[in-house]
Amino acid sequence: MLAILRFTLKFSKWAGAATVLAYVAVCVGMYAMQRSLVFPKLADHVTAAEAGFPEAQEVALHTSDGERLVAWYVAPKPDKPLFIYFHGNGDTLNWRVSRDRMLVADGSGLLAVSYRGYEGSTGSPSEDGMHLDAAAAYAFAADHQIRPDRIVLWGHSLGTGVAVWLAAERKIKALVLEAPYTSVADVAAMNYPLLPVRWLLKDQFHSDWLIEKVTAPVLIFHGDKDDTIPISFGQRLYSLIKSPKCFVRFPLGGHGDLDDGRILASIRGFITRSWTRSAESAKADGCERGSLAS
Repeated sequence: MLAILRFTLKFSKWAGAATVLAYVAVCVGMYAMQRSLVFPKLADHVTAAEAGFPEAQEVALHTSDGERLVAWYVAPKPDKPLFIYFHGNGDTLNWRVSRDRMLVADGSGLLAVSYRGYEGSTGSPSEDGMHLDAAAAYAFAADHQIRPDRIVLWGHSLGTGVAVWLAAERKIKALVLEAPYTSVADVAAMNYPLLPVRWLLKDQFHSDWLIEKVTAPVLIFHGDKDDTIPISFGQRLYSLIKSPKCFVRFPLGGHGDLDDGRILASIRGFITRSWTRSAESAKADGCERGSLAS
């Protein structure tokens, strides 16, 4: 009996040690591989013409740290806005070609950016690097005599964090966020509840820390059925916005399927309204939830 007890205690110690070592190994592996998970390697470079977007020309953006980015550019007509678009982590420039063609059909301009390390662009992706990519896009607009009051930033998923950073740093006309998060750290913590991701994550994209600095009107789209970034993240971010704002909810919408024809109409209506900043949060909302999508 005593021998069995000794064996049980010894086995428990070894099992505990093995569990701890396995947990540490998982943490180390996640830390080492995290950027390949957050920024997956995607398809090869495709030009705008090859993607069926003849209205756009491919241009090169040059970042302050020496990277060369591929971007698709459609110059806006003099009385129209320029949309600077930041895509999600698993997207490519040609993923939204049909919507992009509808966007520019009324004379609006578009500058869609392929981040560093993504198709056709040099470098390796990171949060700090993507901030420099966003700054390069804004500088391109300035070089083409596009005034800040004609610039609309549009981010989807991961790109919402890039767009929020730029909106907090530069003057713009409006900010459009499609399926946004409070931070990538919050989303990672939801997906890996047993891992200390807030300590391990290099690129945290804290939109919740930056959104209060945004003074331009903010329009948020989010789907109730989004299981990649649940709508609760978008709602929490919305609650932190101090500037004029509107939240458009899609009851059946998922993460990447909100292009049902209503988004562009909603955005055009939103950016053409006369907004005034209010100290009262109830008046700062600017619209009823979902009213722009009806």
